[in-house]
Amino acid sequence: MSSTAKASGRPFLGTLERAVLDVLWAGDAPLSGREVHTVLAVRRPLAYVTVTTVLGRLTEKGLVRQSREARAFRYTPLRSCGSIVADHMLQALDECDPGSRRAALVRFVDTISAEDAATILRLLGPSERSAA
Repeated sequence: MSSTAKASGRPFLGTLERAVLDVLWAGDAPLSGREVHTVLAVRRPLAYVTVTTVLGRLTEKGLVRQSREARAFRYTPLRSCGSIVADHMLQALDECDPGSRRAALVRFVDTISAEDAATILRLLGPSERSAA
């Protein structure tokens, strides 16, 4: 499955889509396609039309809101990085048969940091679950 495929209605992100979202998440206000392009072009050569195409795709996926301001469109992220990453993790697990799913979870638990494991344990505790 490609990195931009949609399974279970959850969008996967390509490298450029993620880079565009990183710029939007770092902004403190909606950004124009030109502003996103300016930030990204510092890191790598990129055509303006490529950035606007990616912004359009992110809008179609429901990850970005497009609004018109004067003659330009401005873009605002609709979901956090954490929300998107959680969806990727869930999708990967959903694509496994039960045995592989368990193996994936075991591997995940075996490889996360002690800090991440403590966070998960805290989140699974009764007080956190009842508050959520």
